[in-house]
Amino acid sequence: MTAAVALKDKEVAVDEEGYLINLADWNEDVARTMAADDNIALTSNHWEVINFLREYYAEYQVAPAIRVLTKAIGKKLGPEKGNSKYLYELFPYGPAKQACRYAGLPKPTGCI
Repeated sequence: MTAAVALKDKEVAVDEEGYLINLADWNEDVARTMAADDNIALTSNHWEVINFLREYYAEYQVAPAIRVLTKAIGKKLGPEKGNSKYLYELFPYGPAKQACRYAGLPKPTGCI
């Protein structure tokens, strides 16, 4: 049996760790539902990171590990957002893994 994220009108298949099987299934409702399942209400700060990750993936075809993510966000959004403390406040289960899951991306390389 395949796991799934249950949306209002359909279910979206995910792997055993909760990452989308088909990246094209992603939309903002999928992200909101995944976050709600983790008891997180997505704010504009969350969306900033999620959208950054989607752009990064579109350009490099890889989901960044936490060190690359922190550095790249710092470069684009400033040092107050490009640090692990800030990112862990937004994504307590691991910024790279959790944010990539919400962004509909594969599990970042180098994440356990």
